[in-house]
Amino acid sequence: MSPQPARILLVDDEQSVQKLLSYPLRKEGYEVVPAMDGQEALERCRGQSFDLIVLDVMLPKIDGFDVCRQIRAQSSVPIIMLTAKAEEFDKVLGLELGADDYITKPFSAPELLARVRAGLRRNARGAEQTPVLKMGHVRIDLTRRQTHGPEGDIHLTPLEYRVLECLARRTGMVVRQRDLLREVWGPDREEDARGLRVCMKFLRDKLESDPPRPRYLVTETGLGYRLRTDETDAPSSPVETTH
Repeated sequence: MSPQPARILLVDDEQSVQKLLSYPLRKEGYEVVPAMDGQEALERCRGQSFDLIVLDVMLPKIDGFDVCRQIRAQSSVPIIMLTAKAEEFDKVLGLELGADDYITKPFSAPELLARVRAGLRRNARGAEQTPVLKMGHVRIDLTRRQTHGPEGDIHLTPLEYRVLECLARRTGMVVRQRDLLREVWGPDREEDARGLRVCMKFLRDKLESDPPRPRYLVTETGLGYRLRTDETDAPSSPVETTH
């Protein structure tokens, strides 16, 4: 018996956007359930279960931020927020309310699919750690704490391994700076942003082929960091939306 496809709630008030985003998701094999406003999204969540929610910010009746807050109060289902705004405030607010990730419109269909896959992996993996990371020609065994590159072994400190472990639990998704600091350094070091920046610089110098232009350890300005994989390098052709 084949496994059930992942069920995704797609919340956007424009029919054209619903069709545009549903097509690549269904082609990938996911079951897509539409909701046209915030109230309908909450009603669907009360009556059905979903593996992931794609949630637009600008919705009639109840906006996406409030929908996110209400869903997160009852469920840990991964939430990816869609926003047409580039302002940092919207991204920060969504993450503060419990969203797992965000995508700024316009975006490519491969980018959407990569973020959805990352969210579904996060949901299926739970607290389990990813034992092995592959970053180009570098292989990192988090269990054995061994790292190998084209020129042999690479020495990482215990602190650097802890940072990678934290990022790896949410591979492909944004991890807030505050969460990294709290988990890796401890709750009394949440303001030590400089220590985190220095650690990330050392990791890039050791693991990235071009540290000034990192491919895998990416800074999300004003938010935190994202551990990318090869599949998240999406083509640039955008999905056009009107808001």
